[in-house]
Amino acid sequence: MLKHLFNEQKAAQAAAYFLFRSGRPLSVVKLMKLLYLAERRSFQKFGEPMIGDVLVSMDHGPVLSRTYNHIKGARRSSDKGWEYWIADRAGHDLALRHPKALTSPEKDLLQLSDADLEVLDETWKKFGRMNQWKLRDYTHRYCPEWKDPEGSMIPMKPEEFFAALKIKPKQAKQILARLRAEDRLNAAFEAMKE
Repeated sequence: MLKHLFNEQKAAQAAAYFLFRSGRPLSVVKLMKLLYLAERRSFQKFGEPMIGDVLVSMDHGPVLSRTYNHIKGARRSSDKGWEYWIADRAGHDLALRHPKALTSPEKDLLQLSDADLEVLDETWKKFGRMNQWKLRDYTHRYCPEWKDPEGSMIPMKPEEFFAALKIKPKQAKQILARLRAEDRLNAAFEAMKE
């Protein structure tokens, strides 16, 4: 499992992007599905993750595990990370911490590349009007990498994820080798900081 690719700032800014486009709070389920579908699209389009999160199957569909832990308040936020952009969860909804501070995703969400913004925009245009339950049902039906965990949580295997995206085995192997090398490098840098 690739544990050292996660970019909390990008996760927070991607969430902020969807909250900005919405113009109002979003349910946890809807925001998580939008983030997952954007991560999935980034792999389809560029062979790269946007957020680099650990992908898991949960009852309500595929989930970005570490991002979900931030949503639940189970992870400490880094500087300019989750808590900088996203307000504490209010019931089942999430909102921008400082809505007036975000005036333009292109100018304010600087961790997101043009390619990231393109993927987020495509995802919002395709799925932004769906409610949380339609999005959940969509991911159950059209994301074959999701497996019913029957009340638990199942980590997605990268090989199965790439197969579900119809990425050819040779290309999937190259992507996975590159991601594993990046994961090892990030792990080494994290160990040096300790």
